Amino acid sequence: MELIEKIKSKKALIGIVGLGYVGLPLGLGFIAKGHRVLGLDIDSKKTAAILSGSSYIEHIDAQPIADGVKSGLLDATTDFARAGECDALILCVPTPLSDHHEPDLSYVLNTLEFLLPYLRRDQVISLESTTYPGTTDEELRPRIENLGLTVGKDIFLVYSPEREDPGNAHFSSVNIPKVMGGSTPACAEVGLALYQAVVEQVVPVSSTQVAEFSKLLENIYRSVNIGLANELKVAADKMGIDIWEVIQAAATKPFGFKAFYPGPGLGGHCIPIDPFYLTWKAREFGVHTRFIELSGEINEAMPAYVVQKTAHALNTRQKSVNGSRILILGLAYKENVDDMRESPTFHLMDGLDELGAEVDYHDPHIPEIIPTREHAKWTGRRSIEITPTTLASYDCVLISTNHSRVDLVEVVANSSLIVDTRNAIASAGLAPKEGQLFKA
Repeated sequence: MELIEKIKSKKALIGIVGLGYVGLPLGLGFIAKGHRVLGLDIDSKKTAAILSGSSYIEHIDAQPIADGVKSGLLDATTDFARAGECDALILCVPTPLSDHHEPDLSYVLNTLEFLLPYLRRDQVISLESTTYPGTTDEELRPRIENLGLTVGKDIFLVYSPEREDPGNAHFSSVNIPKVMGGSTPACAEVGLALYQAVVEQVVPVSSTQVAEFSKLLENIYRSVNIGLANELKVAADKMGIDIWEVIQAAATKPFGFKAFYPGPGLGGHCIPIDPFYLTWKAREFGVHTRFIELSGEINEAMPAYVVQKTAHALNTRQKSVNGSRILILGLAYKENVDDMRESPTFHLMDGLDELGAEVDYHDPHIPEIIPTREHAKWTGRRSIEITPTTLASYDCVLISTNHSRVDLVEVVANSSLIVDTRNAIASAGLAPKEGQLFKA
C-alpha cells in the first residue's frame, strides 16, 4: 500500500493535532526517528514556543524541540488548512466530563470539524483521546464518510489510546506498549505501520471498540483500587490505626497484592474522568456499573474529608477555619510535575475558602495559576515562597502533593501545625513535635 510505504520510507508528514502533554512528546518521538512532523493547535502561544525552540511543559526538554525546528523536521501552526499536507493526522485533544458527569466530546468533534474540509484520500486519522467504546466508529467515521471518502479504502481510521505518565523518567510515549485498533482490517494495517514507526511495541486489537475499552479498563482499575484505599483510610483513622503502616505491611506479600495509596482526591487527565465514560455508555445497555460509581463517589468525597480533618486539627489549637491562614503545599495533581489538570488541591482551596480561611499555595513547578474551566476564581494566584518566616506565619500547612523540591525539614522546623495527606513527613523519616502533625 502506497501510504504504508510512504510512512516506512519516512516521506510521510505526520500531523499532531493538539500539542499538550500527549501530543508534544509523541511528535518529538516521531522526530527522533527521522519523521517530519507538523504540529497543529489553536493555541498560538504553543506554536510560537515550538517555532522558537522552547518548551512550555516542564518535564519536556527544549533541546529536542529546537533541534527539530532547526533540522526542518518540526513545524507548528494554528492554520488547520495545512492539515491537507499531512499523510497522518493524530488527534490528541481533551475529553473532559460535563457538569453532569457525562462525556464531553466537544473538543474531539470540534477539532474534526476544523479538519474535515482538508481531509483527502490516502490519509490515516488516529484518535488518541480517551473516550467511550464506539466513539471512533459512531462519531468520527460517519462524519468522514459524509465527505464521500470510504473508510478502509480511500481514507483510514484508527483508535490508539494515549498512555502517558508525566514526570516518569523510565517511561515515555515511545517505550510504553501502544494499543491500536482499526475501523477495518485495512485501517488496522495502516495504523500498525504508523505507530511501529515511533513506538517500540504496538499491540494490535480487533477493533476500535476494544482499544477504547482497554484504555478505560486501565484507569478504572486504578480508580477502584485508589477508592478502596481512600475508604480504608477513613475507616482506619476512626480506629486509630495508621493506614500507611497497614499498606506497607500488606505490600510485603510477594504475590496477589499491589499497593495503592490514599490521598486528598484524584487528579490528572485520566483517573478522575475516564471511568465515567464507561458508566455513561453502559447505561445505554441497561448496565449499572456499581463499582465504578462507588469508587467515584469515594474519591470525589476525599477533599471534603481533608477539609474536615484540617478543621479538626485547627480546633485542637482552639482555632476555627474561619479566619485561619492556611498554606497548601502542592498544586500539581502528582509529585514533581507542573500538571494541575483536575488537581484535588483546587477542591481543597475551594472548600477552605468557603469556610472563611485565607488560602495560599506553594508549588515549585507552578509559579502562577493559569485559567481553568472549573476554578477560574484562582486564576493569577501566585505561588508563595517558602521561608522560615512565611511558614511560621500560617496557622496550618497542608501537604497536598509531595514534591521532592519542597524541603520538608524546613517545613517541620518552622510550621506550627501540619496536615499531611501523603504521609510525606513519615516517609521522609522526620519526627515532628507532639501535636504538630495530623494525617489526613
